[in-house]
Amino acid sequence: MASSSTLRGGDGVIRQVKIAASTLSSENQTLLSDFRKAIGVMKEIAVELEKQNKTEMVKELENAFTELLTCYEDCARFSLAVQSVGDNYQPGAELTDFKKLFEDELSKLKASRPSDPQGHQLFRQFKEAVWNVHHAGQPMPGEEEADIVMTSTECSFLNITCPVSGKPITELVEPVRSMDCKHIYEKEAITHYMKTNRAPCKCPATGCPRILQANQLVSDPLLLVEIEEQRSRQTSRPDVVEDFTQFNVD
Repeated sequence: MASSSTLRGGDGVIRQVKIAASTLSSENQTLLSDFRKAIGVMKEIAVELEKQNKTEMVKELENAFTELLTCYEDCARFSLAVQSVGDNYQPGAELTDFKKLFEDELSKLKASRPSDPQGHQLFRQFKEAVWNVHHAGQPMPGEEEADIVMTSTECSFLNITCPVSGKPITELVEPVRSMDCKHIYEKEAITHYMKTNRAPCKCPATGCPRILQANQLVSDPLLLVEIEEQRSRQTSRPDVVEDFTQFNVD
């Protein structure tokens, strides 16, 4: 049986690792924010070029946009992997190979979040912004009239209020997102919900069939950036926010 001093020492190491991982992940937030700003600027430039009918230049910018999205996703996965190592680290008898832990987490993320720039929501918004220059109100090629089209000015969240507390996403103190169903919650509220409901515990969002798992609820780096963008969007255009919670997204 481990002594109390050994256990205390282990707890101290866990805290240190968690703090180091959190610091590194937080520092990466600035880079992610810069990526988002660059993405926004590129979209605006593409719209201006499309207004001038400079199709070839728009296409070149679109190719550069997909490359930037790939870098953006790589950066986001890096932050998530670092955070996951910090959250799940447990000291053992042998020296910990942190490089291997990080690479293992990165591999898991790449498997669960395959890189597909042209399938990315931000790429869709780029395409829609350009399309709307000359075809506003018309569905893009390959889309039906009845499709729900999320434009570049609309809310990008699956839910805009916490399904447990009812608070708007932009007012959450400690937001977390399910890596499984992508719904967003207040951490304290969803943690209490899971403790007071018998397992397996379903997501509390209306119509969501997914089962909640504590290790799948994370404050991923993109979430904080997206929430800040939504706050800015609400300040400038408070009338465009819609709640998509009622729609099931697999």
